[in-house]
Parts: sequence; structure tokens; C-alpha cells
Amino acid sequence: MGGACSRKRDQPDSAEDLQRGGSGRSSRSISLRWPVNPPFRVPGDISKGSAKLPSLMELSVQKICETIDRYESFAMLPRDLSQQIFNELVHTQVLKRESLQAFRDCALQDVFLGFYPNVEDSWLEILATQGPSLLAVDITGSAVTDSGLVRLRDCLNLQLLNFNYCDYISDVGLGYVAGFTNLTSLSFKRSNAITPAGLHALAGLVKLKSLDLERCTEIHGGLVHLKGLTNLESLNIGWCNCIKNLDIKHLAGLTNLKELQISRSKVTDSGIASLKGLKKLSLLNMEGCNVSAACMETISGFVALIYLNMTSCCMTDAGCQKLGGLVNLKTLILGYNNITDAGLVHLRGLTNLEDLNLDSCSIGDAGLECLRGLTFLKNLDLSDSEVGSNGLHHLSGLTKLESLNLSFTQVTDTGLRRLSGLTALKSLNLDIRQVTDTGLAALTSLTGLTHLDLFGARITDYGTSWLRSFKKLQSLELCGGGITDAGVRNMKDLTSLISLNLSQNSHLTDAALEFISGMTALVSLNISNSRVTNAGLQHLKPLKNLTTLSLHACKVTLPEIRRLQATSLPNLCLREE
Repeated sequence: MGGACSRKRDQPDSAEDLQRGGSGRSSRSISLRWPVNPPFRVPGDISKGSAKLPSLMELSVQKICETIDRYESFAMLPRDLSQQIFNELVHTQVLKRESLQAFRDCALQDVFLGFYPNVEDSWLEILATQGPSLLAVDITGSAVTDSGLVRLRDCLNLQLLNFNYCDYISDVGLGYVAGFTNLTSLSFKRSNAITPAGLHALAGLVKLKSLDLERCTEIHGGLVHLKGLTNLESLNIGWCNCIKNLDIKHLAGLTNLKELQISRSKVTDSGIASLKGLKKLSLLNMEGCNVSAACMETISGFVALIYLNMTSCCMTDAGCQKLGGLVNLKTLILGYNNITDAGLVHLRGLTNLEDLNLDSCSIGDAGLECLRGLTFLKNLDLSDSEVGSNGLHHLSGLTKLESLNLSFTQVTDTGLRRLSGLTALKSLNLDIRQVTDTGLAALTSLTGLTHLDLFGARITDYGTSWLRSFKKLQSLELCGGGITDAGVRNMKDLTSLISLNLSQNSHLTDAALEFISGMTALVSLNISNSRVTNAGLQHLKPLKNLTTLSLHACKVTLPEIRRLQATSLPNLCLREE
């Protein structure tokens, strides 16, 4: 649908894609972005321009981090201070193998080095000197091996250990984990070197409450070793395509489970039936499992369910009949199923629903009438369905809606007038070729919008004048090909924008970048397939927050991009594709 400007609608092929809620944007030849930062941060905001004055402690930490090479040891400092110094060094990407030496015997409690560069075995040798004080270690995405993991053997009080995406840790390393009997949380996503024999090491970790084995593709037959972990509350074996019904049956006795993820496994109706005793389940993710309506007999008994994901589960209207009893549901994801308007009738009783995803279902205008009573809905996804303009009046009473996705539906300008009363909306996806300037004009009452996707809509320069109503916009996609420099001029006062995608507008020139230069909050800019040249790049110099820049098929050269990066935009991280 929608000609050359529209994105192809493909089913998400990963958990990350589904979470982001969309398919790919236009292609990029130059992509600039920071690596992922660790999740930990020093309390307080000591960044430039902050309205909050930093405390004396924060100033001290900042000063020490700026002169870290001067210090040989922090062992004499109070533990909380050395912990804050460590956290700040990690957050600012300043911590190196040499500076890590200063933290020997500092009694650190929390070490979060997920996706931090150059972490390998020698780092763990220093971390191990924290001894019994060490409670949490995250070395996700590191080059640590089995030999490195064994160095933590004396840190017997460890409660949390994450070594996701660590390609050099095998069953041998997992064997060392068996000694951490105080562990309550263990995660090793995409550890393909782990086998059923390795999982035997987990049998004695009886305090475990959370276990994440996502994308461990060689563990078929190993879940038998989890039988005794009766304190488990959360188990993720999603995207393990080796998991079958026999594996799932070993989970029947884990009656304290509250969260279970088995997405993209080979589990069928028989496997789901073996879980009928898990009455405490509040989250069940079975996306992509080859089940039928028969499994709903079991699922309907999970009355504590708050979150249910059955994307691509061959669900039909018959299966929907059993959903009516799950009155506690707040999130229901039914995308890519053969559900019609008749199936939506059974959702009427789910009055606590806050999130409903019907992406790519065979529903139309008549089915939306069944949603009228779901007045707590905050997020509604109707993308790639047969919904048109006539059904949108059924949504007028959903005044708490904050996010609405109508991409690739049959909605036209006429229907958009019926959305004018949904003033709580923050995110609106109208990637629809039938939408024009007239439809955009009908939405000017939605002044709270922060995200607006008009990727394939036929918006012209005239229509961009209506964007002035959306002063709070942080993300805007406008890629229908009808925008010139004059249209960008109409948008120049949208100074709250963090992400702007104007790709596919082939008439844009360097003048467009001049208008964009005042959007100093921009972190991401895509102006691919335009007439932008090297000369226009000078207008990007004020965009000091810019980390991602896409200039595919523009008249720019890599040396000029590098010069811009080196002289004016230090936050850009250049990666050629």
C-alpha cells in the first residue's frame, strides 16, 4: 500500500523489533550513534545547564573522575564514595583497565559493565578483590571467558549475575556459578555454548527468583534441572527454538512462577496444558507458538494474568471466547492472528485493559464498536487491519488513549476528524497514503502530541503549517515526498524535536538544513534521498546533541562528514554501512 514512499510492513522477526513496535525505516549509508551506556548513574544531575545545584559529594566525584589517572587506590575511601566514583567512570565511558586497578579491595557492591568496551578476564580479577561485599555483576556483551568467571569464586554473596551475549562462556563457566548459592537473579541470554549438561549447575540455586535463558538454542532436555527451583518467579526461555512440550512439562511444579516467556518455541497445546497449575502467572508471553484455540482452555484458568502476548499464535475467533474471563488483563497482544470482528465481541468484558494490539488482524469498522467500553485503554494498535474512517467514531469515548497506531489501514482524512477529541494522545501513527493536508488540519486540537508518524502520508508544504500546533513534538516522520524547503521552514519552531525523519523528500536542499539548525535538541536526523550537499553541512554545527545522522543518497562525501564530526559534532559516532 502507498507507493514508493511507504515502508514495507513485515512481521517483526525478533523480540526487540516487536518491542519497538515497527519495521525498518529507510536505508542508511552513514549512521552515527553512541554505543549503549550502562544503566547505572550517580545520584543527582551534575550535567551542564542543570537547574539543580550539585552536592559537595557530587562535585568531589566529578573532580576525581576528571583526574582519575592521578590515583593509585581508593581502598581507604568509604565504600559509598568509591562506589559512586566507579559508577560515574562507567557512565562517562572513562573507566579503563589501568584506572580499574585503583578499585582493588574497595568493597564495591554493584558492578554494572553491560556492553562496556574491552571488558575481559583481567577485569574480573580486580573485581574479585571486592570479596563478600560484591552483590551484583553485569558483564553483558563482554569478552569474558570461563577462566574469567572462575575468578569470582570467592564472591559468595553474589545475588545478581548477568552475562548475556558472552560468547566465550560455556558449560564450564556455568559450573562455577553453582557456587553462588545466594543468587536470586541469573541471566545469560544468547549463550549458545550452554547445553543441558551445563544447566545441571543451576539445580542447587534454590534462592533463584529470576532466570533468563532467552535465545539459548542448545538447552533442549536441560529444563529438568529446574524442577527444584520452586522459588522462581520469573523464567524467560523465549526465542529458544529447541524448547518442546517435554521441556515445558518440567515446569509444572514451579507454582510460584509469576512471569513465563516461551515465545518462538516449539510448544503446542499439549505443552500449555501441562502448565495448568501455575495459578500465580501474571505475565505469559507465547508469541509465535504453534497453538490453537484449544490452549485457551488452560490459559483461561490463569485468572491473575495481567499481560498476555499471543502474537502469531494461530488464534481464531473461537479462541477469543475464553478471553472474557481474564478480567485482570491490562495488556493483550493479538497481532498477526486470524481474528475478525466476531472475535472482538469477547473482549467487551476486559474493562481493565490498558494496552491492546490487533496489528494485522482481519478486523474492520464494525469490530471497533466492541472496544467502546474499554475506557481505560492507553495504547491501541490497529495497524495493517481493515479499519476505515467509519469505525473511528467508536473510539471517541476512549479519552485516556495516549498512543494510537493506524498505519496501513483504510482511514482517510474524513475519519481523522473523529479523533479530535482524544486530547490525551501523545503518540499517533498515520503512515497512510490516503492521509493528506486536510487530515492533518483536523488534528490540531491534539496539542499534547509528542510523537507523530506521517511517514507515507501525502503531506505538502501547505500541510506542514498545521504542525505549528504541536509544540511538544519530540519525534516526527514526514517522508511522503511532497515537502520542499518551504515546508521545513514551517517546522523550524518545533524546537522540542529530538528525532526528525524527512527522508524521501527529494526536493529538499541545503536551505532545509538552515531551518533545521535551530532545532538544537535533535539527537537523530534523517534527510536521506535529498539534494543536500557538503556545503549545507555547515548548518548542522549548532546541533551539539546530534548522535545519529542519515544522509543516504545525498550529495555529501565521507571526508566532509568526518570533518563535521571532528570540528563541531563530537557526539557523532561514525559508522559506514
